[in-house]
Amino acid sequence: MMKELIEEIKEIEHGFKHIVKCGDIILADKAEKHFDLAIKFLSDESYQVRMLATYLLGKLSTDNSQALALLETKVADDKNWRVQEMLAKAFDYYCNSIGYEKCLATIRRWIADENPNIRRAVTEGLRIWTSRPYFKENPVAAIQLISKNKSDESEYLRKSVGNALRDIGKKHKDEVLDEISRWDLADKKTAFTHKLAKGK
Repeated sequence: MMKELIEEIKEIEHGFKHIVKCGDIILADKAEKHFDLAIKFLSDESYQVRMLATYLLGKLSTDNSQALALLETKVADDKNWRVQEMLAKAFDYYCNSIGYEKCLATIRRWIADENPNIRRAVTEGLRIWTSRPYFKENPVAAIQLISKNKSDESEYLRKSVGNALRDIGKKHKDEVLDEISRWDLADKKTAFTHKLAKGK
C-alpha cells in the first residue's frame, strides 16, 4: 500500500491536496513509525516525496521537537520551491496547533534566521497574518514582524514581505502606511518591497 501511495503522488506535478491526502492516510496508520518514515522520505530524489516528508514533519512537530528541528534545518535547505511552499504550510500548522501567541518566540526566531527559506516560511506560511488568532487583534505586531525583512538580500523573500503587507493593508491600510512611510527608500531593496506593500 505504501509503495502505491508514493508512486501515485510522484505522478502529480502540481498542487498540495494529493500530498496532504497521502500524508493523512499514512498518519492514520498507527502501526507505522511516522517520524522514521519522514526522515527516510527527506532523502528521496522525488520532490513530491520530500513534500510528503515535510507535511508529515509539520504534523508531528507539535509533539516532537526533533520534527520541528528537521523542518528548520534539513527541509529549509531543500532546493525545490515546492518543498519550500510545503515548509511554509507546515510552520503555519505548527503555530496554529500550539497557538500563535504562544509561538511568538519561535516566530521571532524563524523570522530572524540566517536561512532566507526559514524567514520566508514564516512570512508566507502565516498569510494572511491578520486572519490568524492573536494577529487578528494585533495587526501592528504582524506588520512589524513582517517588516523586519523589508531590505533582505533575497528578492524571493522581499516579494513575500511586500505581498504579505499588501494583504494586511486591505483591512489595515493606515497601519501599513504608517509603517512603510518610515522606510528608507534610498535603499533599492527596501524600495522594491515598499512598491509591493503599497499596492495600487
